Amino acid sequence: MTENTSPFLDTLFLLRKEECISVFSDIQKISAKEEQDASDYFEAEFEKERLEFLSDRITYNKESAIWAAKVLYYAAQLYLIRENTAKDLDLLIPEFTGTKNAFSQLSADLSLRFLPQIVSALQVLDPVDPLIGRLESILLQFHYSGIGYDLDLGKIDWEDELKEPTYRKLYIERIVEKKAYRLAEIPYINQLLMAEFGLHKDEFWRELKTINEEENR
Repeated sequence: MTENTSPFLDTLFLLRKEECISVFSDIQKISAKEEQDASDYFEAEFEKERLEFLSDRITYNKESAIWAAKVLYYAAQLYLIRENTAKDLDLLIPEFTGTKNAFSQLSADLSLRFLPQIVSALQVLDPVDPLIGRLESILLQFHYSGIGYDLDLGKIDWEDELKEPTYRKLYIERIVEKKAYRLAEIPYINQLLMAEFGLHKDEFWRELKTINEEENR
């Protein structure tokens, strides 16, 4: 695929490869061809990442991948273009209307893993920006991408949420990678972590305490 073909694709490439944002003079519409190019790119990236966790159970979800890519693009541009943009939030950053499952979480994460950085930058720039609430709402729904960001996930049925084995493994690994204490102290997740650590717990996360579920009732 040819790079630098559009503001949309530029933003995705740069964020994924260099974790930086292109600056454009205005917010561009995304064409059908750009969406297809992005889908092809993300499908290839998904397959590369799937080689790391060696599972044929998890499949690419085009709908969530493209929706998330557009959310990331518009969030990045709205961070840079500040004038009279609040009225466009519903159009530019809509709710996800597809099926939410492990497949959609992991496919959306190709883009949404960068969203917490944008939200944190927005909070410094303008803590009352309505865009912050919209993006935090998205991270609540696609919380795999929000691991490490302070989210209130107390209402989730974790046993059901993490029933898919590969997704559960990746979720636990990212909690450890991000040292996400708030998540790690949820009794069900804490039990998964301790089982994963076994006798080597201190090598992975010395500071983490074992949570007794009975004590938290």
